[in-house]
Amino acid sequence: MAVHAGDWVEVLSKEEILRTLDQNGRLDELPFMPQMFKYCGQRFRIYKTASKTCDTVSGHYVGRRLQDGYHLNLRCDGLAYGGCQAGCLIFWKAAWLKRVDGPTQIQYVPERVPVQGGTTTASAHCTESDVEAATRRQDAGGDVRYHCQATELLKYTKPLAWWDVSQYIDSYRSGNRTLAEIARGLLFLLYYYGALAFSDRWGRPARWLYNRIQAIAGGVPFPRLKGKIPRGQPTPRCDLDLRPGDLVRVKSYEEILATLDVGLSNRGLSFDAELVPFCGKTFHVSTRVERFVNEKTGKMQRMNTPAVILEGVTCKALYCGQRMFCPRSINLWWREIWLERVSTPHRAAPAIQAAPRTTAKLAG
Repeated sequence: MAVHAGDWVEVLSKEEILRTLDQNGRLDELPFMPQMFKYCGQRFRIYKTASKTCDTVSGHYVGRRLQDGYHLNLRCDGLAYGGCQAGCLIFWKAAWLKRVDGPTQIQYVPERVPVQGGTTTASAHCTESDVEAATRRQDAGGDVRYHCQATELLKYTKPLAWWDVSQYIDSYRSGNRTLAEIARGLLFLLYYYGALAFSDRWGRPARWLYNRIQAIAGGVPFPRLKGKIPRGQPTPRCDLDLRPGDLVRVKSYEEILATLDVGLSNRGLSFDAELVPFCGKTFHVSTRVERFVNEKTGKMQRMNTPAVILEGVTCKALYCGQRMFCPRSINLWWREIWLERVSTPHRAAPAIQAAPRTTAKLAG
């Protein structure tokens, strides 16, 4: 199925999809997750083609190649995974979709599957129960480990070298990126390495020049500066008790750097370069993140300090080098100290407190 970003597709019926899956509910090792069934028979536009993605499992954060993958701008609701609140963008294989001309939907009549024993209409190869059962396993220690598209990513993707030019050509041909976006991204990489802007010792003039040009042009400041707090020192915390629907403004880049250690971390949560373009802008809170499935272990992890997700604020993969132009659009997580409520009457400002002198866990 040759489709591009913006094309219309229809998700196949449950029966048709089940016939593509093995008994672990997978196609080419990509899990079909239980919440995806509710979209069967519905039509959507292709949000992005997913011929490439990023490795968030091994810790190397490099590009990975995926065969016949697509995104429909539909996110995981986490219900089958212990209430995980990460809201990952769902992967779809071409075999689960069919191309259609537009949104007008005729009455859908799924292809009949022979009934075995008069008790089920599901595929003999895989059933809906199989898909549900494959979402979790209990390890030898009795801990539940979840298996979703995020945790299994290394199994259904292959390594992709950053110098493989075909990935950038695919980004343009698929409609994922414009030529201007690709040119700006590659120009940043060229400047970052060519001008030694990455170097602590030699890169200061290059970073200064970059910021001067961006200030004149109204662009984004150099997105890879260091935090102000020495490593090992506690980083501050601010509790706003934000809830979905609250309106907030992202603080300036300089204000946020003052809350980060030199490793760009606040209480274990990293401030990535992809967050910088959103500084100074206003958004509504989408989700308060208190628990999520750790993609490296499959275990549910609870956050010592909650984070929030802002509506429409996702990774654009513009400054990430080896995974440049990844279409996965991962939700970006924010500490409340990086945000401020948009002024409302009769509400006192929260107090800022120092973090305890203990080492924060990753994303904790």
